[in-house]
Amino acid sequence: MHPNPTVFFVVPDSFGDAERVSGGNVYDQRIRDGLRADGWAVRMMVVADGGRGRFAGTLCQLPDAALVLVDGLLVSCEPDALVRHGSRLRPVVLAHMATARVTERVAFRVADRVIATSDWTRDELIAQDAADPHRIVVAHPGADPAQATTASASGGRLLCVAAVAPHKGQDLLVRALADFVDLDHWTCTFVGSLQVVPDFVAELTAAISSAGLTDRIAFTGPLAPRALDEVYARADLVITPSRRESYGMVVAEALARGIPVLASATGGIPEAIAGSEAGMIVPPEEPRAIATVLRQWWASSARRGELKEAAMKAREAVRPWSTTTAIVASALAEAAGFEAAPARPAPASRALPDDVLSAEGAEAHGARAGSARRS
Repeated sequence: MHPNPTVFFVVPDSFGDAERVSGGNVYDQRIRDGLRADGWAVRMMVVADGGRGRFAGTLCQLPDAALVLVDGLLVSCEPDALVRHGSRLRPVVLAHMATARVTERVAFRVADRVIATSDWTRDELIAQDAADPHRIVVAHPGADPAQATTASASGGRLLCVAAVAPHKGQDLLVRALADFVDLDHWTCTFVGSLQVVPDFVAELTAAISSAGLTDRIAFTGPLAPRALDEVYARADLVITPSRRESYGMVVAEALARGIPVLASATGGIPEAIAGSEAGMIVPPEEPRAIATVLRQWWASSARRGELKEAAMKAREAVRPWSTTTAIVASALAEAAGFEAAPARPAPASRALPDDVLSAEGAEAHGARAGSARRS
């Protein structure tokens, strides 16, 4: 490998925002940490929201032939910026989601490499002619080894971890849980930002009240890692009722802790379950299917035991973040024209470092994103 490999990592300003924790931001943070552990000089460039031109302004700062890793959300918001500057740089786009607009597809095709976070995303990019298949690599998210949880006798401790937003499908889960208002042995905890779509949160809260479930369902907002670990430790079943999901990092995190999963068969979620018998899959947009599976879950302690045993076995197949980092490092090395070194285990994610750069200077570091938002 080049003795001092340098990559400029361009991310949206939600990257270090504790109120807007997302799978995409966690992925970016872990890649940053993993590359640094492997000897890369990673220079973070945070693009503050506030209007078009911010992403282009950031790319203007970079020297010719610079190796650039770009979060795909920025490309989606300002695709012409990458088209304009891509030819003088060595851009690698990190695609958390597939693209749809023609302008985005043109921008993605400018990239030397496109890193997809799931096979599903890769297939979508190819189907949309957004990138040469030979330039797309898949780097699935990793999961940290975690202490196994202990199941309760009732199986009634339900957990849903995601920003509270329509595409995450919490309303579908609430509609399913309304069938069990007369059962007194369950609770459901929703962990995730309440700021992404406030109107949806208000509607969801009203629906919970109308169904008489206020005492059963709790919203915690986003949690720090240790607090989140504690919530996972008390869960019997993790439910992911998403309408759209490129991979499903929460599913992988649950299985790493030996927790069975109930999830929608959408996007890359089946990949996250990876064939484990601990995963119960239902069609998306079908609360009745969620209710049916929950009824079966509570009807049989033996069935719960089988699913718990399968989840404990799934812990042995957890993909480490160091594997993810190694794939990303290889793609970056190919784009830069040198050979990547073997990866070392990635450290735990850290807070936003002091050496973060910004297109608008230090005062832009704390700016909040509006239109360019991910959950």
